[in-house]
Amino acid sequence: MASDHNKAADRESLTHTHGAVGSSRSRRRFWHRFLGKDRRKVSWKESARAILFSSWLNALLIFIPLAWVSHFKEWTHGLTFALCFLSIMPLEKLFDWGGEQLAMYCGEDLGDLIVITLNNAVEATLAIILLVKCELKLLQSTIAGVVLLHLLLVPGTAFLTGGARIWEQQLHPQRSQLNHTLLTVGVLALTIPVAFFAAIDTTNNGTGDAIGPSDGLRRDFLRMSRGFAVILLVIYICSRFYLQNPPGENSVFAPHPDIPPEALRKERELAEAEPEVNPWACLVLLAVTVALMGVTAEFLVDSIEFVRKEANIQEEWFGIVLLPVVSFSADGAVAIVFFVRSALRHFFRMPEPPETLAEGRAIDLSIQFLLFWMPFVTLLGWWVDKPVTMLFDLFEVTLLVGACFLVNYVTADAKTNWAEGSILISYYVMISLSAWYYTGQNEVRIMNACQSIATALVKGVGEEN
Repeated sequence: MASDHNKAADRESLTHTHGAVGSSRSRRRFWHRFLGKDRRKVSWKESARAILFSSWLNALLIFIPLAWVSHFKEWTHGLTFALCFLSIMPLEKLFDWGGEQLAMYCGEDLGDLIVITLNNAVEATLAIILLVKCELKLLQSTIAGVVLLHLLLVPGTAFLTGGARIWEQQLHPQRSQLNHTLLTVGVLALTIPVAFFAAIDTTNNGTGDAIGPSDGLRRDFLRMSRGFAVILLVIYICSRFYLQNPPGENSVFAPHPDIPPEALRKERELAEAEPEVNPWACLVLLAVTVALMGVTAEFLVDSIEFVRKEANIQEEWFGIVLLPVVSFSADGAVAIVFFVRSALRHFFRMPEPPETLAEGRAIDLSIQFLLFWMPFVTLLGWWVDKPVTMLFDLFEVTLLVGACFLVNYVTADAKTNWAEGSILISYYVMISLSAWYYTGQNEVRIMNACQSIATALVKGVGEEN
């Protein structure tokens, strides 16, 4: 009876919070919370100390100047790659930690969006660097690889380890239902260009010759892709308003009736938690980290090319598997340490209580990458005069459709278990294995050439890449 009363109180509190945000005073309330007027004031000295000791991975920050020196002094590619790889790990962890701290000042809904965006920062930086370098086919493969990693391997691992000692875990039902639609529309948007290209590629022009890639055809795909990009951005923005309840006098957004009590408890804990840094120090930390990440990631992309060339790795596997895994290195290292620590505690008979709430944030990362970062890169390519289209390789689109179907099926009941986690991981391994042997579509590679299509055809695809 007491638990029912607490749950009802949590629902009433959450409803009141959303109603307040929807009122005309929401902006004042936001700044009141952001400035921490109801919290203990954190000095700059305390903030600096908290940042320094926020994670054991900060010890690897020493490799950042070494990585830069290795790049400019032209040390071996292998050494530069290793130093950049080690440098990115603490920077990515600082993104996560800084986002979590900032979420305490911004509230659960906006804070969750900030954390998701910062978690995608490394992958987004890699995508922008590939765009600037005009590696457009590799850019598309990396986008597909990032989405697959966050749809299959990351949540699969979380479901497997989190559900190892419990019958089933729960997902947030309200977000899961919307995520199914968002994920599906993001993937289906990529099927339209590939179906369009497949259809016209088999159409005769009246002379018996098949119509192939051309500058005129690419212009059509560029216009189509930029229109799709705007539409997808509108969809993503609308979904954020739906989840976070835009301002309005009579807007009261009640929580989902089936929301897990664990989710309500975490939202209440976030509102009551004491941040370790002040909000301005947190913003400075994130700005500095973004700058360091951008430069180090560029050096990483430059140095990692030797891996593909010397090891004779296919570009598809390089983009679909290797680059996304490298970008996820910090979270992977933290997850491994957490798993080992939990296993040791369990071995020595000191197990922690199992979590009933599944960790499904990685799926949100995939959705944001499909509906925000991919359209953003497409429009950015328009601005910097790079022919970025949404015409992906048929193999990549097929993989994304399969992953979307599997993830939506696994999370359809807003519940998951370790067996379903192992299924997601297994499908990712199948993808990695097949991508190792896949050479890619020549026509799509030509359509993604930075020079004119006629020049790309004269030079030849193999010579160009």
